[in-house]
Amino acid sequence: MSVLALEIGWGWMLAFKALVILLIVPLGALVLGYTFLLKMMSHMQSRLGPMDPGGFHGWFQLVGDGLKFLQKEDIIPEDADRRVFAFAPVIVVISTFLMFVVIPIGPVAVVANLDVGVFYALAVSSLSVIGVLMAGWSSANKFALMGALRAAGQLIAYELPLLLAVVGVVMQAGTMSLQGIVSAQQNGSIFGWSGIGNPFIFTQIIGFLLFMIAAQAELSQTPFDMPVAESELVAGYMVEYSGFRFLFFFIGEFGTATAFAALAATLFLGGWSLPGVHGLSAELLGPLVLFVKLMGVAFLMFWVRFTYPRLREDQLQAIAWKFLIPIALANIIVTAIIKVAF
Repeated sequence: MSVLALEIGWGWMLAFKALVILLIVPLGALVLGYTFLLKMMSHMQSRLGPMDPGGFHGWFQLVGDGLKFLQKEDIIPEDADRRVFAFAPVIVVISTFLMFVVIPIGPVAVVANLDVGVFYALAVSSLSVIGVLMAGWSSANKFALMGALRAAGQLIAYELPLLLAVVGVVMQAGTMSLQGIVSAQQNGSIFGWSGIGNPFIFTQIIGFLLFMIAAQAELSQTPFDMPVAESELVAGYMVEYSGFRFLFFFIGEFGTATAFAALAATLFLGGWSLPGVHGLSAELLGPLVLFVKLMGVAFLMFWVRFTYPRLREDQLQAIAWKFLIPIALANIIVTAIIKVAF
């Protein structure tokens, strides 16, 4: 009877965690995409539009856009492969949901504390390219197909520096568990001083910069937005999507941006940990601490997005293969030497 009760309790806990993930991703996309992105950039660029509707800081903009998406007609092109066309946005969103499974927000608050959490997170993040290829091919549109092929080439090229940028962190922490990486930063010390622990951003600043550049490309954000270039491909692989299906792509994009920001905060900024805070206090403050850190990382992502012009396709590939990957390999070698020597 006790075993049955334990299984029932575990089932309820798993269902609760799944519900939390299902709520966090859409809400994270909305908060990051509108409440943060539009408002922040409106202030930085003196753009009045997103600041006007609804009085205080344009709060009704979010409601208005939500209603717009819900009332738009869902159109499927006549020559499209209807099943593949309909399922493509779902694949993109599922990839985003799966990333949040291993990101801890407290000492115990994590859906699955996998020993290979870093490997899992980076692996499932690349699943979105399958949805992108499905969308481009099934749309029966040359612009959509070209955008999908651009996205595939871009994601494949920048998966390598994204992965290599994390290797230095894994070597320093001695584990691929995200919870273990947070613990290593919280309980570490800098030249014998443990006042703030040992955030890996100090020793792995090169890895952090490489991770941010590669994540920007993985998200297809400016200056790496060739797959959805409006001036060239009229929105690329999303050109034939409308209504709720287009909203799925939107949630996938900004939800993944939230996930990458949370992953960067966990790997390089100590995640949910706060110096001197342990036990129940860490469990309660952990989500807020991680949220503040990930919003800081997201600010850098969107600052770059609204600052630099779009690169050419050859420039994008050259940056990945000629610069980022060699620098990442050099960072791994230096980290290994220091790890062995000290």
